[in-house]
Amino acid sequence: MATFTKVKLSESTNGKAIKVANTATAGTLIHTGSTTSTTYDEVWLYAQNTSASAVKLTVEWGGVADPDDLIELTVQPEAGLVTIAPGLLIKGNSSALEVRAFAATANVITIHGFVNQITV
Repeated sequence: MATFTKVKLSESTNGKAIKVANTATAGTLIHTGSTTSTTYDEVWLYAQNTSASAVKLTVEWGGVADPDDLIELTVQPEAGLVTIAPGLLIKGNSSALEVRAFAATANVITIHGFVNQITV
């Protein structure tokens, strides 16, 4: 039987938002998955743009080299908590997969979220 545990993003301090400082790959580290193959991280991410201009955000999902690993969206000005990842999965791997993000403008996008860690 699977067990579910809700945890904060690995790079969040006390559950607070993570500021996207990087403007190119490899992006700011958001979350590191498990190194156990029977653990799945169900990742929920939300972005907020505090600037007065629209900003392109790129999320690197589990890798940085393959274009298929990228999630791209434009976060509108002063938009709060736009869904980026609605519970997407990262499977545990001996070399832990990472979720990273970079934005066209540094330090105006913050990412909130949580992980449902599922052990099967």
